[in-house]
Amino acid sequence: MKIDTITTLGELKKANYQSKSIKDELRDNLIQKIKNKETTFEGVHGYENTVIPELERAILSRHNINLLGLRGQAKTRLARLMLNLLDDYIPVVEGSEINDDPLHPISRYAKELIKEKGDDTPIGWLHRSERFAEKLATPDVTVADLIGDVDPIKAANLKLSYADDRVIHYGMIPRANRCIFVINELPDLQARIQVALFNILQEGDIQIRGFKLRLPLDIQFLFTANPEDYTNRGSIVTPLKDRIGSQILTHYPIDIETARLITEQEAKVVEGQNDMVAIPDLARDLLEQIVFEARESDFIDSKSGVSARLSITALENLMSTAERRALLAGDGKTMVRLSDFVGIIPSITGKIELVYEGEQEGAAVVAYNLIGEGVRSLFEEFFPKIEKLKKEDAETPYDEIVSWFFNQKDGFELLDDLSDKDYKSRLDAITPLDELLIEHQPNLTKGESYFVKEFVLWALVEFKQLNKFRFSEGMQFKDPYGSFISGI
Repeated sequence: MKIDTITTLGELKKANYQSKSIKDELRDNLIQKIKNKETTFEGVHGYENTVIPELERAILSRHNINLLGLRGQAKTRLARLMLNLLDDYIPVVEGSEINDDPLHPISRYAKELIKEKGDDTPIGWLHRSERFAEKLATPDVTVADLIGDVDPIKAANLKLSYADDRVIHYGMIPRANRCIFVINELPDLQARIQVALFNILQEGDIQIRGFKLRLPLDIQFLFTANPEDYTNRGSIVTPLKDRIGSQILTHYPIDIETARLITEQEAKVVEGQNDMVAIPDLARDLLEQIVFEARESDFIDSKSGVSARLSITALENLMSTAERRALLAGDGKTMVRLSDFVGIIPSITGKIELVYEGEQEGAAVVAYNLIGEGVRSLFEEFFPKIEKLKKEDAETPYDEIVSWFFNQKDGFELLDDLSDKDYKSRLDAITPLDELLIEHQPNLTKGESYFVKEFVLWALVEFKQLNKFRFSEGMQFKDPYGSFISGI
């Protein structure tokens, strides 16, 4: 018999439907996915050998779970993906506020309805997409919000005494019976509210305004928390932590390849931008390297974390910077330039928490310097190392480039709004760059070579071989000693 044709309790019994708790449901479906070699948490990258195995073990153990990690570590996404481990549909007593199981009712309403109508009790079917409840913990959350309260309007309408349990209005948690219930940022929940969760997690009974209700709620709890919250805004009270079966630590991507996967998956880039703007692989790597540099920077509060959302919004801004430049110049297509990375600074400044020294430098300066540090870190993966100290008369692959700039008395300017044609002709004038690329990066496409040329110039600045000056319309590169010798 098909599920959608079963409409009464009697038909459900005839179909030999077997009830199971939500934790058993999650466990059984996970076991099936593991046996079938299916991906359990689709679209989550970098956790394959760390977080996901721990999460699977917690589900197999039928635990309530706390995901502990810094901002932007996919904690909420993992919680929402658990929906995929639920059955497609479950039966509920029609009209029940708390999704009563027709075979094991727990509310007064469902029990009385089944007593009255027996096998004719009407049932409905709840899809798994409706079995997810989420609450952001804020200081103004009350016990009434989560657990419930007495409803005087209901008492008046039904002409009931306040001693009658039918005057109760259930809160979010009882209404999430047989569902996944997520509380985000758990430490932000006031301690007295956390206390109200004790019995729900352990014994399953709740109290509302003096009513002691034995409601064995069937809920998979999942909490998220940021370790920074433990000191800045609040903490998870110890008895509550004791009742949470598994605490799982999340983390940021550990390599650029994984970080790129996440960024490219999550960035909302419109089709028109993809058609107009090309991004070299080196530019994508640099974008992620900047985020890695931010997480290690002495100017940025490491306890606060640097969210994966930084690289996502930075990619969106980078595409838009190149798109806007091309539109102004009248170019139909363009490729991202290194100078376009100035356009990602607003994405950085809004997502980092600076320590005192960083505040003294200023958020924009710190962000700009991170771009340079990213260039410096990636440079030696593609070109020979630039030594801080070198022997007298020792030759390096960069001598010809530095000499070229030495002879440019007025410096070399790259304006932000140059058309693609003018931009390329400016870089083509630095002939030693072509020789360097032919020797060390011979497989570059013509389009990518211009990004790499500018990349080399920025790297020479970072390694003190050239000077770079930022002004309102663009950048100027100069030999660090030329102006001194010429007296300019």
